Amino acid sequence: MFRPMSSFWEYANPRRFMATSGAVLPWVTALAALFLIGGLIWGFFFTPNDFRQGSTVKIIYIHVPAAIMATSAWFMMLAASLIWLIRRHHVSALAAKAAAPVGMVFTLIGLFTGAVWGQPMWGSWWEWDPRLTAFLILFLFYLGYMALWEAIENPDAAADLTSVLCLVGTVFAVISRYAILFWNQSLHQGASLSMDAEENVADVFAYPLWTCIGGFFFLFVTLVLYRTRTEIRARRLNALIVQERMA
Repeated sequence: MFRPMSSFWEYANPRRFMATSGAVLPWVTALAALFLIGGLIWGFFFTPNDFRQGSTVKIIYIHVPAAIMATSAWFMMLAASLIWLIRRHHVSALAAKAAAPVGMVFTLIGLFTGAVWGQPMWGSWWEWDPRLTAFLILFLFYLGYMALWEAIENPDAAADLTSVLCLVGTVFAVISRYAILFWNQSLHQGASLSMDAEENVADVFAYPLWTCIGGFFFLFVTLVLYRTRTEIRARRLNALIVQERMA
């Protein structure tokens, strides 16, 4: 049956969200495992070494998907934060809170694998390159966002302040994702996946890389759904405890 667009907001109802996410979770979990295992085995064991980078090129199967999801997680938090600020849907605030640790870990993986790749390629574990620096600042914003949630006792006040922090941090997420398009002096190499045939990696590397990106995406969805459901249950438990104390 056709459902109108306004039905999207039905998922802001915690009961509706729990029922729908419970049905979807086994599928996205299976897709995450399938794409991740398949992509990593394909990339690490069935692709050749690069003629310039040697075997170090294979770190792109972890570094590139992690970096993409690090900024994508922040953009998802931005959308959820805006929904909270405009429509005051608690599920959106809890989803943003749930996504933060996942995005932080992806950012950390991106920083670590970038350092491991940079040492043999640049001769240095770290350079204060504008894009790398913006990515490091994004990591610090993730830590600050999570700390702010923990520091404020009132959940609605915490959601308000962390939403504002998310808006500010979006600047560094945008720089991290798109600096390569307007920051020509960046030491960081160009986009690994591009519409430009001269910049795009060869197909033998691109196909397993797209598979790994799909795996990281489904992994992100899986973890955020699990964590959001946990946050909703924790909110319900706290409400019951408060009711019991007042009885």
